Amino acid sequence: MVLKEKKKTTTNREDSPQKDDPTAKDKKDSAQDDSPKGSKKTKTDEIQELKDQVSSERDRVLRLAAEFENYKKRTQREINDFRKFANESIFRQLLSVVDNLERAIDTAQENSEESALFEGVILTHKDIVKLFESFNVKPVEADKKPFDPNFHQAVTQEENDEFPDNTVTNVLQKGYLLHDRLIRPAMVVVSKKAKKETEETKEN
Repeated sequence: MVLKEKKKTTTNREDSPQKDDPTAKDKKDSAQDDSPKGSKKTKTDEIQELKDQVSSERDRVLRLAAEFENYKKRTQREINDFRKFANESIFRQLLSVVDNLERAIDTAQENSEESALFEGVILTHKDIVKLFESFNVKPVEADKKPFDPNFHQAVTQEENDEFPDNTVTNVLQKGYLLHDRLIRPAMVVVSKKAKKETEETKEN
């Protein structure tokens, strides 16, 4: 009886599939080898990623700071321009008043009329000119100057040998600047050389 039990035990151990099966170990090793390599990030990789993120955020902050600085400068320029030219429309309307005063003065001087009214007109004109100067409103230089289409408006041309071509010989209406901005061009007469007669025409 004892011999039979030992035999059975030996048989059972021999029939164990995991102990003697050579493929079992291979499958286990294969399972371990099949795990994706590099799936775990090393500390070096994580540090590099953080450095890249910090660098990217730093560049973004610098760009935003530069854009904000440009915005501040642009806004300040707009504010300065508004302050400089806010009264432009008022000065445009006052120019016609100055024109009328100057015409009255010229007419009175031509007629040799010197009266209290005439003196009052002169004083009024002087006060307005001073007001213009305080706000940087100044006349455009035109008389006897080369014609400049940026500041002059040519009304007509006249033949004149005393001046080079395209020279302002007469100012019909003054032009004005507000700071460096033209608010009205000067209306002028521009010279051109007289046509010379040919020798044939002279002989005839």
